[in-house]
Amino acid sequence: MEFAVSREGTTLVTLHGGSNTTAREDAAAELEETFESLATEGTLVDWAVTDAEVHEPPSAPFDPYTIAIEFDVVVTVEADDAEAAGERGAETIDAALAEAGVDSITYRSSPTASA
Repeated sequence: MEFAVSREGTTLVTLHGGSNTTAREDAAAELEETFESLATEGTLVDWAVTDAEVHEPPSAPFDPYTIAIEFDVVVTVEADDAEAAGERGAETIDAALAEAGVDSITYRSSPTASA
């Protein structure tokens, strides 16, 4: 049986930006591009970047910003039941994000599976 498995998370992106606003926008755009490429490959079936906040501002001129970006991702997996689908979906999400170079991830929810 096919299940859609979703998960909410937060990742940290470090980059140089001219201001808090541009740093947040650039970090969100970078993550959106990554998710779009994963969707094009067929790994993700849905995704959203839901919020971006400055996690750590620069401590000196020319230091980078660290931006905390909240996201939601959805994958589809084959499994016998929702519990197995949740586990398989979580593994699929972890592997896809790791392969795409998305790191420093904290999940805000357990995987949710729906048939």
